[in-house]
Amino acid sequence: MTEINLNFTSTLRAPRSEVWAVVSTMRGVNAELRPFVRMTYPNLAEQLSDAAIVPGEVLFRSWLLAGSVIPIDRHDLALERVMDGEGFDEESTSMLQRRWRHERRLSDTPEGGCVVRDRLVVVPRVAIARPVVARTVRFLFDHRHRVLRRTFGV
Repeated sequence: MTEINLNFTSTLRAPRSEVWAVVSTMRGVNAELRPFVRMTYPNLAEQLSDAAIVPGEVLFRSWLLAGSVIPIDRHDLALERVMDGEGFDEESTSMLQRRWRHERRLSDTPEGGCVVRDRLVVVPRVAIARPVVARTVRFLFDHRHRVLRRTFGV
């Protein structure tokens, strides 16, 4: 099977509301991805929790740009739901990925910080690409979580 399943978890010092204020924006997504990738997006889609979500419908199309300049994929971003302050479920496709499922959850810690959990299910359009896709996605999400820990403390 070509399905790739990955999970990432970071415990952060900052409160959930502070983390959500950043990670629920496309500016925040790009800060996590930088310097490796940047996603384009329309101005009206900056704040994901403000989006008019219709499950199964593409919210917007995004170019994924390597090094912020070289187009490497075209992503059709579709959100199933956004739970304000708690997370989101994305079920998208792209030119390279038949399926891109990204579930992000934020929860409080007893110490006043929060936990960020990312669960991904990725199905490459070309099965032989699975090992490269798995390594690339793991690298990018390891990087994203390093950025979160550096930004919000551990």
